[in-house]
Amino acid sequence: MADLFKLSAFDLVAKLKSGAVAPTQAVEAAFDRIAAVEDDIRALPTLCKDRALAAARQIEASGDARKHDPTWLAGLPIAVKDLNDVAGVRTTYGSPIFANHVPDRSDYMVERLEANGAIVIGKSNTPEFGAGGNTFNQVFPPTVTPWDTRMTASGSSGGAAAALAAGEVWMATGSDYGGSLRTPAAFCGIVGLRPSPGRVANGPNPFPFDTIAVEGPMARNVRDVALMLDAMAGIHPGDPLSLPAPALPFADAARPDDRPRRVAYSRDLGVSPVHKDVADACDRAVEQLASAGWEITEDIPDFSKAMETFHAIRAAYFAAGKSELVAAHRDMWKPDNIWNTERGLTQSGMVLAEAERQRGILFQAMVAFFETHDLLLAPCTCMPPFPVGISSPSELNGYIFKDYMDWLQLTAMLSITSCPILSLPVGLTPEGLPVGMQVCGPPRGDRGVIAAAFQMEKLLGLAGSVPIDPRKF
Repeated sequence: MADLFKLSAFDLVAKLKSGAVAPTQAVEAAFDRIAAVEDDIRALPTLCKDRALAAARQIEASGDARKHDPTWLAGLPIAVKDLNDVAGVRTTYGSPIFANHVPDRSDYMVERLEANGAIVIGKSNTPEFGAGGNTFNQVFPPTVTPWDTRMTASGSSGGAAAALAAGEVWMATGSDYGGSLRTPAAFCGIVGLRPSPGRVANGPNPFPFDTIAVEGPMARNVRDVALMLDAMAGIHPGDPLSLPAPALPFADAARPDDRPRRVAYSRDLGVSPVHKDVADACDRAVEQLASAGWEITEDIPDFSKAMETFHAIRAAYFAAGKSELVAAHRDMWKPDNIWNTERGLTQSGMVLAEAERQRGILFQAMVAFFETHDLLLAPCTCMPPFPVGISSPSELNGYIFKDYMDWLQLTAMLSITSCPILSLPVGLTPEGLPVGMQVCGPPRGDRGVIAAAFQMEKLLGLAGSVPIDPRKF
């Protein structure tokens, strides 16, 4: 059982369903691996072994009645991001205000995963309230990528991505507003899917009609991400946007199929600076796709107003959700989050109205784009992993970033389109750091994104690059 952590989630679930591995053995294997690597990456600050073993024993006692159910994970250990409530488990949201908070109830996503045989073994680290592309906070030590433990795992799902890359878990939950799931996936060389809004039920949520913040699956390869999405997806009465589970499992899409007929690729979406090492890795990947017969164009929608639109909507979101906490505990907030909240409180109604108008224009442009293209490809991040001590990058290629979110333009601009987007490892920098590419499909086209990403993964040959032992320099 010593090498269980090296198995894919798909293979381990098969062994759990067959009885070759017991859920308690999988839980023990996860905690053995955590003991071996956690001090180096600091990904899972809160663990719940007794709770996990109790759940494992309960699954063992229940028999194998669901072993043919594609949504059944059969006792697979997972990590849950510290933004999501898990009943009876410390949940801090990365904030000292909630440093000792223990919720009585889990959120909808966790309830569904546990009902489908997932076993929560701990909480993954996140920046304060999930804001920012570097996983540090005032409660726990910062999280680093196992590819180079001097570098950040990015954020805000940095703990989840690092835990997966180092083999602590086989699946982990992530969430994504401006790239919080995709950028850590890129910095840690794993796969993450920002699904269509409503694909994974969200709540209980004070903003149930929000379509930018989504929950999604993270794993080590495309097939495992699809398997996890099957266990997460489905309608919930508490989420007015939630979608029914698909008639056919998403995991069935992760298999060889006809290649996309037409794909657009952009290094920068016409807006963002991009580091040469990232651009070169993505260019090489696209060249491999073209050699395999994919038709590649450079035709993309106009994103020139997308970041301004994103900022206005995000600021209103902060003002609505965080203004009372900022007023009551200002000294306990990091400055970036205070800035975001105050921007929302002071921007005019006209600014927000124009942002909503521009978002509609961009959405219609994306709909038109997907009438002639199957996918839009772009880098996940504008730069490779940077030192963990840097809160957020200040400049790139002479471009001065305006704020802590500005370096995340490539993901943030696509967030407001409501399209499903998968982060896929596509190469390495000369220093051996992972580079990720966004695979964006049409609205509610999650299945097609998974199918295409699975083909890309096979063509590019990077599947199996993780888990790795943390690399200390």
